[in-house]
Amino acid sequence: MTKRPEELALLAESGRLLASVFEWLDRIPLAGLSTLAIDTMVERFIVDELRARPASKGQYGYGFVLNASVNHVVCHGVPSADEVLRDGDIVNLDITLEKNGYIADSSKTYLIGTVNSAARRLVRTTYEAMWMGIAAVRPGARLGDIGWAIERHARRNGYSVVREYCGHGIGREMHEDPQILHFGKPGTGLMLREGMVFTIEPMLNRGRRSVRTEPDGWTVVTRDGSLSAQFEHTVAVTASGVSVLTLRADEQGMPGAMKRAA
Repeated sequence: MTKRPEELALLAESGRLLASVFEWLDRIPLAGLSTLAIDTMVERFIVDELRARPASKGQYGYGFVLNASVNHVVCHGVPSADEVLRDGDIVNLDITLEKNGYIADSSKTYLIGTVNSAARRLVRTTYEAMWMGIAAVRPGARLGDIGWAIERHARRNGYSVVREYCGHGIGREMHEDPQILHFGKPGTGLMLREGMVFTIEPMLNRGRRSVRTEPDGWTVVTRDGSLSAQFEHTVAVTASGVSVLTLRADEQGMPGAMKRAA
């Protein structure tokens, strides 16, 4: 469950490369692009520019590089040529990357064009909730501390937390132990130890937390049609706290953010 120093170094390199994918995406106007076009562009960037592997493609029989979850889609949205991003949309792009046998996982919810204040507030609060969870990571803390910090922030702002999907350990495999719930009670659950690596990826809904899976077997949507947002980082427990392996350059000053591993 814990990683050796040499493994942490390789995970940090995968995380650095994945962060660069999002930094590249940040410069691309997404309005007017189909989610399938974005998937194709990201695959080319990872393979051709970074000389890495899109870890999601082929995992569990999934045929794409990323998940593109638009508006009321909670997670696992399947890229499509027919789904074109338009002014006012929000879209979570969830991307994995493998380099030298080790995988990093991260996601970001993008605002497309002019987005209304209610959607912007949901996205902002979800991002804050992720950082609340990250700030709770340190040796001796427990998994319940992470979930409690996330759920408390969501509830204080009037949002619900999706419970069916969670963060996860990560390394040579995309999904390893432990599971990281985004709700919980402080002081409960597995104790964190230096060398653990896992994702924190809360999904917050503007309405009720209930979700359902579409007939394609992948796409998860809110049952009440309300907006949903998500953010995700891969983190490592360090001797002094936490290192965000997928930290982007624009996040260096985040309150509670620790430096990305060198």
